[in-house]
Parts: sequence; structure tokens; C-alpha cells
Amino acid sequence: MAEEFSTDGMLDMYLFENEQLLEQLQERVLEQKDAECFDEDSINEIFRTMHTIKGSSGIMMFDNITAVSHKLEDVFYYLRESHPEHVPHLELVEHVLSVEDFISSELEKIRNGDPADGDSSDIIKDLDKFLEMIKNGGSEKGVEPPPENVHVEPKHFYIAPVATSASRFYKIYLTFFPETEMANVHAYKVVYALKEIAEDILYSPEDIISDASCADMIVEEGFRILLQAQSTEEEIRNIIGVGYDIKSVDVFECRAEDFLQGFDFGDQEQETIDLDSSVEEIESMTQEKTTETETEDSAHTEEKKPEKQIAPGDFVIKSREPGKQKKLAKDKSKGEKAAFISVNVKKMDQLMDLIGELVIAESVVLQNPDLKVPGLNLDRFNKSASQLSKISTDLQDVIMSMRMVSLSNTFQKMNRIVFDVSRKLGKDIDFEMIGEQTEVDKNIIEKISDPLMHIVRNAVDHGIEEKAQRLESGKSSKGKVTLSAKTEAGKVWISVEDDGAGLDRTKILAKARKQGILEDSKPDAAYTDKEVYQLITLPGFSTNEQVTEYSGRGVGMDVVVQNIQSIGGTLDIDSTPGMGSTMSLKIPLTLAIIDGIVMETGKSSFVLETGAIKEFVRVKEDMMIYEPNGDEYIMIRGECYPVLRLGRWYNLEQYCESVEDGVMLILEVENQRMCLLVDRLVGEQEIVVKPIPSYIKKVKGLSGCTQLGDGSIALILDATGLME
Repeated sequence: MAEEFSTDGMLDMYLFENEQLLEQLQERVLEQKDAECFDEDSINEIFRTMHTIKGSSGIMMFDNITAVSHKLEDVFYYLRESHPEHVPHLELVEHVLSVEDFISSELEKIRNGDPADGDSSDIIKDLDKFLEMIKNGGSEKGVEPPPENVHVEPKHFYIAPVATSASRFYKIYLTFFPETEMANVHAYKVVYALKEIAEDILYSPEDIISDASCADMIVEEGFRILLQAQSTEEEIRNIIGVGYDIKSVDVFECRAEDFLQGFDFGDQEQETIDLDSSVEEIESMTQEKTTETETEDSAHTEEKKPEKQIAPGDFVIKSREPGKQKKLAKDKSKGEKAAFISVNVKKMDQLMDLIGELVIAESVVLQNPDLKVPGLNLDRFNKSASQLSKISTDLQDVIMSMRMVSLSNTFQKMNRIVFDVSRKLGKDIDFEMIGEQTEVDKNIIEKISDPLMHIVRNAVDHGIEEKAQRLESGKSSKGKVTLSAKTEAGKVWISVEDDGAGLDRTKILAKARKQGILEDSKPDAAYTDKEVYQLITLPGFSTNEQVTEYSGRGVGMDVVVQNIQSIGGTLDIDSTPGMGSTMSLKIPLTLAIIDGIVMETGKSSFVLETGAIKEFVRVKEDMMIYEPNGDEYIMIRGECYPVLRLGRWYNLEQYCESVEDGVMLILEVENQRMCLLVDRLVGEQEIVVKPIPSYIKKVKGLSGCTQLGDGSIALILDATGLME
């Protein structure tokens, strides 16, 4: 076969698989970062991961990734074979994570179309020093180092057979899952991995790279390999592995004569199977063949041979007459296997947009003015419309569930941040994750990753005290940061809790006075704790006196709040001095479709999310309180609420001035309440959220827009923005 081939079409598969492997690698490493050493399963898993990345990167000709993954593979090869003692565990964890960071950054370059030109020489030197150090430690204790894990780049795909007394011959049969994409690429990866141990290797089909059409053949008929090597069956199985692509691996040791006949078994005496034969008849034929073979072998050797299994190529399927159903021998019913398919996120977004348009079109049809003509019999129409609404709702639920992604990957990134920051700051911190399987819309996850990173980093840097300070306070020397998530009433609550020193109210107020943030006429005692804690989210505010790598520049928390508010979320801060702090994010499950209340003020339509409305009330003029500065309040059942007239807020025309002619909505967000006066209510409706066009200046209190059933445009109100 030719050595040169095109990698077009393989790149997406390469990136997807290796990114998945790196995520699993980081999760496994961080799970055992606090252990004394990696367990045997983890060592084998990390070794296999590096071996796979090395092989696929070699195929794709990304030499720097191949080199660094091979070097880390060397380290874990030695750990697996020699079991050395006194291996510095945290140092090894840092080496693994540094390799993971390097490969991840290179994959990001490749995904963006940039060359993977990162310099891995420093990482390789560090790994060499670490490997030499643990080897020397092992030698002092009399442990003989294993043979070097040498990666030899074969010059040709086919190597002339030079058999020795140690050579062994194998027939290998790979079965892929029916849903496996680009099976020819997966088959080539196996061949590439086996070339390191192969004295001779043949495979069928041959043109697995140049002929992409053979992928379907491999899925349907399997992939066959003939291998000559000085390796055991177990070693071969470990190299090939079984993952989400390979369903099963069958390895059969054979004689040199069988190997030299290649894939042409025509000269051999073969059994013919009629597909009408029963399973019992086929097994009887197999038993007879096995008995004959054992009898023949017993004449040459006294050693008892193990029972021979059916190998690929042992039988030939007899052709059947057209029109008859085929019966597959030895086919046993298997439980239904979940099938997965990778879909481009852009296609998912496009599908979500189409669902939104479908919801709008449904509203246009069901609210058509022509249906309001007196005397029309709409019984059958209403029945059909009800069925349409049900299907539309079910379709929304399915599409929304497809977009929901677990928070586990995001939480694992936070685990990595805690590990890195605590190591650099010299703090011993225990990180706990609760509810990481909570599912959120993928677009929401992308928006909260950076804010969550800032909050977790602040908990480690600002929140957790130094070891000596914790001991003086009567706490354990090891701090704790807890990241938790839960869903409630269509919202996701994500909390970051630490058991550190907590926020210093006096210090925050003093800094705020110094920066001129507080009103001169308002004393410190007039501010509640929550109001004081919210001051740390203002731009440029920081209580750290020294600028470090992680804090002290006055940036971060203001960006956190902006990003959270941009997706309709809020940040709540609670703290107990000396006991710790809790920062809670409240964000919507999805941004695409919401349940909203449609209302009108003047000639304009507005929508407000149902969850933000506590109740609707009709009020009298004598319930109003007017302040000299223009502020308005209302007393409802003994409680006083600030009032915002929507028409006056946006300078609308022809809105109701009298509170008795309008409707008062009591809004509640994060324990803050206010009353919103509108002219009239229209009804409840599913709202497809559309962004406000970029050419329109950002307006306070608005978060988007939507199209109503009559074709008109309604603005979506942001309850949080109205309360500011």
C-alpha cells in the first residue's frame, strides 16, 4: 500500500475522539489526585489513552502530539511493568495534567485551522527527568527496568515474513458497532497500533484509507487481520482494545501454514453451511471437525490441546435461492443497544430555530381573526388544533431534551482549577461536587463556564485562609470548596460554598467609602448584609491589597454578573464571618422557548416570564403613596412595594394614568419585590425568545423580543433589569 494518503474527512473524527479521551483522562486523574498513588486500573487506562492518542496523531502526522504522548506513555509503561515504590504522586499528577493541557491547546489550534506548532521539548525533558528519577529509585531497590517502550515507525505497511522460533501467528477478526462512522479509519488505527509489534501483517479489505466506500463493508462483514508477532494473545488484545467503536475482538492463534495461505482459504478443506441448517446442526459439524483435529494432533504430540473454537474463514456460506429469508447460524437474540450519532451543534441550533418558527406559525393559525366570524362551526377545527398543539409541545420537549447537556464536564473543569490554584498558592483544599449530572441547555453551559471559573477561583484565593490562620481559628488545616447544582421551578441553582473566613463587612464598606460608591448621607448601619456583599460585584472593586496572579486587579466579579444577567440569571451572595461564603447562581434551564404573560400598555405589547410574576391585583387610588422626589409606593395587605408605571418608564403614548384602570403585577426576583402597572392583560402564551437586533441600543429592562400570533412584535421584559 502507498504510505501517502489524504486525511480529509478524518480530522473531525480525530478531534472528537481525542477530546473525549482527554476529558476522561482529566476526570480520572483528578479523582485520584488525593490518593497515595494511581491504582492499577488507572495506570492501565492512562497508558491506553496515551497509546491511542499517539497512534491517531501519528496517522494524522501531528508529530509534537505524538512525541509528548509517547513520552508520557513511556512513564506509565514503566509504572505498569515495574511497580516502583516512592513515586511522587502529586508531581506525577502535574505531569499528566501538563501533557493534557498541551495536547488540548494543540487540538484547539487544529480545530481553528491553525498549525499545531507547539513546542513540547520542555515537557518531554521534564518527563525524561521524572522517568529517570523513578528508575533510579527502583534500581536502588533492586528492581530491573523493563524493556524500553520503543516506538519504531515502520517503513512499509507490508513487512516480508521472517519467522523465528519465537514467532507466533494469529487470525484477528474485528466486529464494529452498526452505528460506527468512518469504520475504515478505526480499522486503520488498529493496524497502525499493531505495526509496532508486527513481524508481518496483512489485512482485508486492503484499501481502507484510499477507498472510503469500504467503511460500510467493514461494518457489515467485519475487518480481518493476519498477524505474525512475538506477542501473546493478551498483549494483542490490550493493544487493540474495545471501545465505543469496536464491538468485539476475536483473536485466534494459528499455524504458519495457515498464515501463509493468507485470506484465501480455497485450498483448505472447508465445511459448507446451508443457511437452512439449524444452530444445533452447525454446532454438531463444528464438534466433529474439532474431534478430527484433536485425533490427528494426538498422533504427533502427547500434550493435550485446548478445544478449538470456530474461527473466521472456517466456514463458507452456501448461496440460497432468491426470495427465501436467510437464517444466520449461531445468532442469538441480544438486548437492544442504545445507538448514538454525532450531530453538528449548528444543525441543532438550526433545528431549534425551526421549532421556534413552528410555534409562532401555530399561534398565527390558532389566533387568526377569520376564526372569530359569528356562526362558524369550529368543532372539527378545534379538535385538529388540539392535536396539532399536542404534537408541537411533544416536539419541543424532544428537541429541548436533545440540547440538554450534563454539567459534569463543566464541574470537572472547576475541579482542575481548584487543583491548579491551590497548588500554586500552597493551600490544601478538598473539592466536592454535588449534582454534577444536572442537565442544562448547551448554550447556557457555554455562558456560565467563565463566571463559574471566576467564582471558584475567588473561593480558593479569597475565601480559604492560609493553613496557620485556619489552625488559629480552630479549623482543620484542609479547606473545603463545594460546588453543587439542582433544578427547581424551571431554574438551575448552582452554588459555590467555601468554609473560609467569609466576607468582611467592615472592610468592604470602608473600601466602598474610599472609592465614593456609597451615599455620604447614608450611614453604614443602614445597609443590609446582602447590599454590602453585592458591592464586590461592582467594576473595579477589590479588597485584596496585593495584586497576584489570580486577584487584586478589581476585575472578574463585575464580568461574572454581566454574563449571568445576559442569560436572565442572578447572583446571590451570602456569608458568615469566620465560617465561609456561598455564591449562588440562578439561571434558566433554556433560553429558547419560555412561558410568558402577554400584556399591553398604550399601543405596545410586552411579555414577562411567568415565573417572575407573584400575583395580579386590582388596586384603589387610596392605596398609593407619593414621595416628593417622584417615587411611588403602594400598600397591599400591610406591605409596601415600590411602583413602576411601564408606560411612563418607556415614555409611551396613550397609556392609562389611573392605577384603577390598569392592572398591578407583583414581581418577585431573589426576594426583591416591586409592582408593575400595565394597562391590560392579554393571556398566557409560549414565547419564542429572539434577540434584540444589534443596531438597536441596549434598553434597560428589556431582554429580547418575540412575534405574537397576530404577527405583531412584543418586547420581552427583564424583571431583574426593571428592579435595578
